[in-house]
Amino acid sequence: MATKTRTYDPARVRAALAGQIEALRSTVRGLDEAQLSLPTRLGDWRVRELVSHLGMVVSWVPAHLDDPIPDVRPITPLYWARQTRTAAATINDIAEELAAGAFAGPAAAVAAEFDRCCDALLAALPAAEEPGRLIAMRFGPMPLADFLVTRLVETVVHADDLAQALGTDFAHEKQAVAAATRLLADAFADQVPGGAVELRVPPYAVVQAVEGPKHTRGTPPNVVEAEPLTWIRLATGRVAWAEVLDVSLSASGERSDLSTLLPVLG
Repeated sequence: MATKTRTYDPARVRAALAGQIEALRSTVRGLDEAQLSLPTRLGDWRVRELVSHLGMVVSWVPAHLDDPIPDVRPITPLYWARQTRTAAATINDIAEELAAGAFAGPAAAVAAEFDRCCDALLAALPAAEEPGRLIAMRFGPMPLADFLVTRLVETVVHADDLAQALGTDFAHEKQAVAAATRLLADAFADQVPGGAVELRVPPYAVVQAVEGPKHTRGTPPNVVEAEPLTWIRLATGRVAWAEVLDVSLSASGERSDLSTLLPVLG
């Protein structure tokens, strides 16, 4: 059975994205030349490539808001999640191109370019209030309000990447983390359907997943519970199951080891 697509409050999504963008903007403004050259946990990317990718993420809406919409059925955030791994090579190429181009200058110039990207997105957010507004993206057209939820996932995941590279904490917008947690939990249930395991990410999400006997009452025999950022890192391949088990993740029951079923996003 297909996972039911969750609905998100459009006004809350826009407010959460605006808050997350401002937190990212503040961090990027504080970077110096040495920090831009720091390695990240994303392969060969330095902080410069990571910031370049974030610039692309936040500028996608204003850059493509008025693109022609193909006459095909709109996609959902869950479909987007299933398809992300197919775009990995293209995303890498774009980030490297931007790092050698628009984001190639000194730290002040990088911050100014990122500011421009952020300002363009914030100016475009009111378009999501238009009923039925679609935006074209690489996997198909998507309702703009839903596409903004995918931008929350991207900005939360990559803000966490940036914090890890810099060795600092990041002040995520609370509702941004909530939306990212929910979408990634729903995507897991969509990709690994079933009712044998209950995945809990308090206080934001509870889903049933994994093929096998489904419980009907009482305490489920197989339960996985994780802190929100731990779940986000697991779902995006940033940490391994064994690294966080019994630290910020608990798992009980013979079917509760999800290590071979992750990550959710490629």
